Amino acid sequence: MSYLQQLKRQAQARQAEQGEQQHGLEARTAATEAACQVVWNYLSELARQLSVIQPPAQRLGLDHKHLWPGMRQHDFRFDARKKRLRDREVFDYLALGWKLGPREGEVRRGRVSVNFPPDLERVQKRLAAGHVVHERIEQRHPESNALLALVFDFEMAARASVMVTADHDAALLRFRLACVGGMEVVTTELPVGQVNPARLDELARLIVGEPSQFL
Repeated sequence: MSYLQQLKRQAQARQAEQGEQQHGLEARTAATEAACQVVWNYLSELARQLSVIQPPAQRLGLDHKHLWPGMRQHDFRFDARKKRLRDREVFDYLALGWKLGPREGEVRRGRVSVNFPPDLERVQKRLAAGHVVHERIEQRHPESNALLALVFDFEMAARASVMVTADHDAALLRFRLACVGGMEVVTTELPVGQVNPARLDELARLIVGEPSQFL
């Protein structure tokens, strides 16, 4: 076998390998798009129904000592965006967002004081998770000006969301849950083969506060 023939065989093997890789990418992309369509159909309908039901929210609070009054979940909105991937339009993300407000009356204001780093970190994370409107105030010693505590004056209202981001190359959907079942951000990912209405039913149960196996 001549050297040129050896190179030809190497090139043919490389072309076959690239073809298999391309076929795999296309298959994973198609499967991811199908899973995104399942999420689209489910979450868009869920938003319409929950906007009518306005289910109660689980007890919220920036710390364990000062829980907010009874809250409701309302104003559910669904949105989705697309992007270009390998000269094709595909889903980028799908999102369900809603508000957490008082069951009755106007939005109240609250105040919490922290003076230890772990407490400060926990309060700041909960404020961020719920996009809570707040003001940060420093309490200082009148003579030494030493920082005594940080006070957060805030509105007892928040926002919650479920963001689903598509990874077409890996055939995964990544779920980011903010202020769902508590004032925290939780992330998980599912292979697209596991994304179906039954699994999304578990997500809906988690949102309304019923026992759920979604996570």
